[in-house]
Amino acid sequence: MSLKNKRHLIPMLLFSLMAFAQQGPGRERIKTLKVGYITEQLNLSSKEAQHFWPVYNAHEDALEAIRREERQRFGGRFANMPELSDKEADGLVAFFTKMQAEKHAIEQEFIKDLQGVIPSVKIIKLLKAEESFKKRLLQQFRKRRGGGR
Repeated sequence: MSLKNKRHLIPMLLFSLMAFAQQGPGRERIKTLKVGYITEQLNLSSKEAQHFWPVYNAHEDALEAIRREERQRFGGRFANMPELSDKEADGLVAFFTKMQAEKHAIEQEFIKDLQGVIPSVKIIKLLKAEESFKKRLLQQFRKRRGGGR
């Protein structure tokens, strides 16, 4: 598999993992672990935390709304790939592109909003912490499924 194909596969894998993780009782546990991890990594002052978490939670809610829409739209469509018409595939690609653009706009707005709340160094630490948390979550998922490294 080429590097280009892997780049497209990783977001879909994470989307699937996050969709799986966000269903059922494990969702709240993951959210709690993520909040704790971010709090630890950013070392927010009480004043920073007071302003940071409402911005962060609004951002997460906006992304979750998009993820929900993606799950509704894509749902079982990938299971029926041989039956997918070119017109349906075109529609799914257009929808996927639209969702990616919306996510990008949300991310840009989030960074802009954070710049008034925490220093840029902590914004970078946040981005790194989120990526690190996703990797750890994926590793745990793989371990539980018997495919861990």
